[in-house]
Amino acid sequence: MTTQILFIIIAGIILFFFLGIKIVRPTHRGLIERLGKYYKFAKPGFHWIIPFIDKMYVVNTTEQMVDAQPQEIITNDNLNASVDAQVYFKVIETEESVKSSQYNVNDYKRQIVNLARTTLRNIIGTLTLRSANSERGKINSELHNTLRHETSNWGIVIVRTELKEIDPPRDVQDTMNKVVKAENEKIAAIDYATATETAADGVKRAKIKEAEGYKRAKVLHAEGEAEAIMLVNEAADKYFTGNAQLLKKLETVEASFKANAKIVVPMGSELVNIIGEMAGVLPIHTTKNGNGKSKDMFLSTPV
Repeated sequence: MTTQILFIIIAGIILFFFLGIKIVRPTHRGLIERLGKYYKFAKPGFHWIIPFIDKMYVVNTTEQMVDAQPQEIITNDNLNASVDAQVYFKVIETEESVKSSQYNVNDYKRQIVNLARTTLRNIIGTLTLRSANSERGKINSELHNTLRHETSNWGIVIVRTELKEIDPPRDVQDTMNKVVKAENEKIAAIDYATATETAADGVKRAKIKEAEGYKRAKVLHAEGEAEAIMLVNEAADKYFTGNAQLLKKLETVEASFKANAKIVVPMGSELVNIIGEMAGVLPIHTTKNGNGKSKDMFLSTPV
C-alpha cells in the first residue's frame, strides 16, 4: 500500500512538472500571469510555470494581415461602391508592446478591421467614384496614417494598407466601359487620321521631288542639246563657210577651163595651190595691174 501511494505521488509530481512546461517559439512572445496578475515576460525558449496557478498567454510577433471585408459605400456623386481593403500589421517584440497588445485593447485584430472599415467610409464618402479609382495611392496613405495614429498605444505597428477593390454597380461599370471604349476609339481614329495625313504628305513630297527631278533632267538635256548646236554652228562658221566659198571658186575655175577661158587669181588665194595640182593647168605670172597689185594668171590648155 505504501509503495502504491509513493508511486502515485511520484507520478503526480511528474505529471505536475510536465503540465508546467511551456515552449515559446522564436516568432512568439509570452506573458505569464500568476493568480490573475502579470508576473513576467517569456522570451523564446523553455519555460516552466506552476500549473493551475500561473497562466501563459502567447502572442505572435510576425507580420499579419486582416481583411477589412467588402462593404457598400456611397460616394460623393451618390453611387454605391463595393470597397475592400487589407491591413498588414505586427506586434512589436518588446515587453511593453506585447503587454499593450493584451492589456490596452480587447481584441486588436477585430478592432483593426472595424477601424479600417470606418476610416474607408469616411475617406471614400468625400470622393467621386472616378476619383476614388484614380486616387488609390492617396486613399491607402490616408488609411495607413489614420490606423497608425489610432493604434499607437496598442503595442502594434501598421506596416501597410492595401485598397483591394473599388467596384461600382454593374450598370455603372458597363456605362464606364462604354465611355472608355469610345474614348479609345476616338484616340485611335485621330491617330489613324494623323498617320494617313503624314503618309499623304510623304507621297506629295515624293511626287514634288520626282517632278523637280524630271524638270531638272529636261533642262539639262535641253542645255546639252543647245550647247551641241552651238558647237556645231561654231564649227560650221569656222570651217564649213570658207571651204564652201573655196568650192564655189573651184567650180567657177573648172567651168572656165572647160570653156578654154582665161581667169585671173590673186596671188595669195587658196586656189593657187589647189589649181597647181590639177593636171593641164599652168600658172602664168602677170604684171601689176592699175592698182599696183600683182596677179597670177592661169592658162588652161587642152591635154
